[in-house]
Amino acid sequence: MHAQLGDRLVVESAVTGSARRDGEIVGLHHEDGTPPYDVRWSDTGEVTLVFPGPDAHVQHLGHEAPAPEPEPVSGAGGPDTGAAPAERPAGRALQPGDVGRRVAAARRRQGLSLEETARRARMSPQYLAYLEAHPSDPNLATLIRLADALGTTLIELQGGDQERPPGQGHALLHPSLRDLDEGECRALLSSHGVGRVAFTTMEGPVVVPVNYDVVDDGVVFRTAPGTAPASVVGTEVAFEVDHVDDTMSQGWSVLAVGPAQAVTDPEAVRRLEQRAHSDPWAGGGRTLWVEIRPTRLTGRRITPADG
Repeated sequence: MHAQLGDRLVVESAVTGSARRDGEIVGLHHEDGTPPYDVRWSDTGEVTLVFPGPDAHVQHLGHEAPAPEPEPVSGAGGPDTGAAPAERPAGRALQPGDVGRRVAAARRRQGLSLEETARRARMSPQYLAYLEAHPSDPNLATLIRLADALGTTLIELQGGDQERPPGQGHALLHPSLRDLDEGECRALLSSHGVGRVAFTTMEGPVVVPVNYDVVDDGVVFRTAPGTAPASVVGTEVAFEVDHVDDTMSQGWSVLAVGPAQAVTDPEAVRRLEQRAHSDPWAGGGRTLWVEIRPTRLTGRRITPADG
């Protein structure tokens, strides 16, 4: 059995001989087109690795070559021409897309050159270089070949591991862990977003995520009276915010400790409502503002030792 990208794999019923399941072959594991194949099934859209049995056959669609690489964004040179992409308008820095960053990081972890990775993935080095350096949207067949060449998975290259807790990426070979000074901590904390409030209840320690802002050096969030976050009023709490980049195996965390108080002054509440950036994701009537005034602020950042 031999196939090319874009051919269909048809699995027949042993009883009736009619097609029981079929799908597009989106990935080859051998240059001569022999099994196994990565197949995107037409009934579910899922991609699985298939070792065809005697009830399966390949339906050739007349392709003479593997599916072409996707074209880069408008105005750029084609991936196989070797032409340099057109320049962007002044002031707009070129940044790799998330897929490109993941591909580049996986290639570095494997210690592979651009040329060797391109050879393994059966694509041009020019296109791979473009993919790593620019926002782009490669097709599924391209990603499957790259995942196979880089010893990773399609899900990880696509960022589909976002339902997993952060920190499952590969550890850095030479990490650098350093403490952040107070100014760096305040700058990272002030970016606002989602943080975690840690406090003690009658049942024991509790950690609750909240949407927060920083206003006048105070960490503020909205909640509803009678909820768990509202119970922190009048106590000392810990508030933690962090960012983990699994692709690059680096990140930072900031910890603020201090008393939590309810904001009840109407003018202060009005000022918070005007300056808040983040609405509570939980929705509903969350009218109680809670402010944490940090008395202790610490943080750490992990990066490559040569970064």
